[in-house]
Amino acid sequence: MFNTLDPLLVSVLAAYSFVLVAAIMLGGKLPTLIRMTHTRTQLVMSFVSGLMLGIAIFHLLPHAIYTIASDQAVEIAARWTMLGLLVMFLLLRVFHFHHHDLSDDAHESQCVEHVGDDHAHHHHDKSSSTKPVSWMGIALGLTIHTMIDGVALAASMQADWSLLSDNQSLTVLVGLGVFLAILLHKPLDALTISSLMSDSGASKTKRRLVMFGFAIICPLSAFAALWGINFISSGHGLYVGAALAFSAGVFLCISLSDLLPEVHFHSHDRLKMTIVLLLGVGLALALVSVEPVHRHSEAEVAIEIKAESDLYSIHHHSETMH
Repeated sequence: MFNTLDPLLVSVLAAYSFVLVAAIMLGGKLPTLIRMTHTRTQLVMSFVSGLMLGIAIFHLLPHAIYTIASDQAVEIAARWTMLGLLVMFLLLRVFHFHHHDLSDDAHESQCVEHVGDDHAHHHHDKSSSTKPVSWMGIALGLTIHTMIDGVALAASMQADWSLLSDNQSLTVLVGLGVFLAILLHKPLDALTISSLMSDSGASKTKRRLVMFGFAIICPLSAFAALWGINFISSGHGLYVGAALAFSAGVFLCISLSDLLPEVHFHSHDRLKMTIVLLLGVGLALALVSVEPVHRHSEAEVAIEIKAESDLYSIHHHSETMH
């Protein structure tokens, strides 16, 4: 049923999928390859959070507005962004799945500022992760999160593809920013699941199977969303733009959920974390420069044509009245 999709676009998504699966499988083995200390984990999280924050602001939101061919595009995008943020916030609250720092570093006990029992920082709490139900619940939450990531990737690729229809030599760049954000974030999710499974005593075979299942969720979701966008909506700008804006809200919530605890509860390595955060935002901004000039021209023209048509109708109606 992919005959409605351009083969070149499908091949790009297939390449992205291969890299994502490999990265996620590797992420599950990170503890055996590198000692993920608290500081290293926090630096990686800060960089990825900065990248996701930048992708949401510099890529997803502008593309959503440009893609929605309507004079109400800004308002529509704002509402969908808020919806995405709230949905991800509620998922985080229900499943408590965003626990990336599972390092067993002695330095960890010295770098958290304890500000009272009512404000104890549970970001590194492992006391409840030794039960199988714990990793299963977190895995379920991360699976839903990963499916949303797949939709974000598909929507970004579809928007870029439609706006680059006159220059298909640049197809390899479609959805690049969102892809990089997911690529760098998913190994942390895989590390979380793998570490909790290991704590619960799960066998290596079981961990590999769960990791592989988790790894293919994002590609499958992206393919399904890409096909759905083409088949159901024929790539209609409103649907694609809404998906982009919703994804922007999700990215904002995820990035800030990693960053804000560090601001409030950690006094160590603030300079390092700030630098890598800015590097992540800088990378997102730099990716804008690789976007072709006039990438958004088609959507802009559509809005301008509609605006001119509305003005003409008003003017014509006024003349008729006189």
